[in-house]
Amino acid sequence: MSSVLITLKEIASDVIRAAAAETVAEVLDRIAVASRKLVKARYAALGIPDGAGNLAFFKFTGMTDDEVRAVGDLPQGRGLLGALMTEHQPIRLDHIRDDPRSIGFPPNHPPMDSFLGVPIIVGQQLYGMLYLCDREDGEPFHEEDQWLIETLAGYAALAIAGAQLGEQRNRLTLFEERERISMELHDGVIQSLYAIGMQIDLMRADRTLHEAELDGVIQNLNTVIDDIRSYIQNLKSRAFAQQTIRACMEDIVNHMHLPGDMHIEIDAPDGPAPLTPTTYEAVRQMTNEAISNAIRHAEAQHIRIEARHDTRLFQILISDDGRGFDPNAPNHQNGLGLRNIKERARLHGGHIHIKTAPGQGTHITLSLPVNH
Repeated sequence: MSSVLITLKEIASDVIRAAAAETVAEVLDRIAVASRKLVKARYAALGIPDGAGNLAFFKFTGMTDDEVRAVGDLPQGRGLLGALMTEHQPIRLDHIRDDPRSIGFPPNHPPMDSFLGVPIIVGQQLYGMLYLCDREDGEPFHEEDQWLIETLAGYAALAIAGAQLGEQRNRLTLFEERERISMELHDGVIQSLYAIGMQIDLMRADRTLHEAELDGVIQNLNTVIDDIRSYIQNLKSRAFAQQTIRACMEDIVNHMHLPGDMHIEIDAPDGPAPLTPTTYEAVRQMTNEAISNAIRHAEAQHIRIEARHDTRLFQILISDDGRGFDPNAPNHQNGLGLRNIKERARLHGGHIHIKTAPGQGTHITLSLPVNH
């Protein structure tokens, strides 16, 4: 009994540490690490459903950065991962390959044999799924392992729900901030505009125009313009920091003027970016610049924007099927824009990689370190 109590205490401590994280992504990462440690598994992951049969989040632990890069795209919720999402029942297998629901692994994926999957569920509400593969001792997962992970999942549901509520609260705070700024605009800027309008009306009625009076009106208008610019910049920076990665990419594209035959594809997680607000704003500006270059100069018909991240790197990949260019040419059209992107990335500890040639399209990869 004492060993059980000690284990329960360890589980509770791990979840408390996870719940203390600032974002949903960090909560998921800490719970995945705790689950792997709890049953001494080689690999562990935590997925969050998007409500449409796919995975909105997928946090993993146990694979090296090289292995992650070799595998490529994150799983979408097929095979055993999807079965756990739809059946809402634990799955414990000695050999993954023997289960008919398994669809195998993508190329370059490390081999995995035994499997333990547990839904993170309270009542009928599915918050996520815990996936574990291969105990360190080579044994299949035991019934006790399943009990431990099911216990962890019960606590984890509360931590995930708390983190999601926190992000909803942040969005509500943003809405309230917009209302506050709206009131300040009404009470300050708009009233100033009314006063300037009355001043101009009085000058018109007087039928005289003195240069000093006109200078005063212009100065007042410039002051109001500065106030409006300040409000807008403040509101934008706060709003962008709250956007999910996908919403940020969609917002950039929605503000573009696209040729009628151009199609832009977005593949980005609908979750928060693991970046500081300042770096996230820089990512938005760099992405906007890269897409603008493609629209203006590439003569492309298709642009693909992909965002992805792991525990080390956040990446934006922008590819087009346009005419490409010679990056070594001294006066190519994209030169200034790309230099701006490179410099901005460098200032935030990142870098960009450009793969292009005349007639071969352009592929830009922006890489930045995540915020731990």
